[in-house]
Amino acid sequence: MKWIILAALFIACVTVGYVFSIKYKRRVQFYSALILFAQKLDVEINFSRERLKKLIEGMDEKTKKSLFGLDKNFLSYLEGTEELSEEKLFKNCPLLKSEEKEMVFLFFKSLGRSDVLGQTKEIQNFLKRFDDSLSKCAAENKKYGSLCFKLGIIAGLFAIVILI
Repeated sequence: MKWIILAALFIACVTVGYVFSIKYKRRVQFYSALILFAQKLDVEINFSRERLKKLIEGMDEKTKKSLFGLDKNFLSYLEGTEELSEEKLFKNCPLLKSEEKEMVFLFFKSLGRSDVLGQTKEIQNFLKRFDDSLSKCAAENKKYGSLCFKLGIIAGLFAIVILI
């Protein structure tokens, strides 16, 4: 019975470490999807000149999943059912810091507000910012993501040694 409790404690500690490490991985996935989304918008706005709503609806499911509902929240704004605000845009995306939320909110707020040339320049500027954020998040994931998992393992082993 004692060994079962110790094994459960170890698994719980490793699980907690894994859950904390997932946060960093999801941030990298979010910025990768956001960059793909912005690049698609840039290309489609320049060449096909489709409506913004149609472009967002035409995204692939993997990118939509990694955006954590930002596309759906922005589409509800485009349809006129909701007003665009930071709280409503990020209601399903709790993993960003406040300054990152401001930057992403400004990106979505600027979409569809200017002519094609101005829109392309704005998207290119935001792409540079998103790329910088992606590199920071990738570095954090490499550093802290594996650290959280390893600390979960160490905490589990430490708890087992203490209880034996």
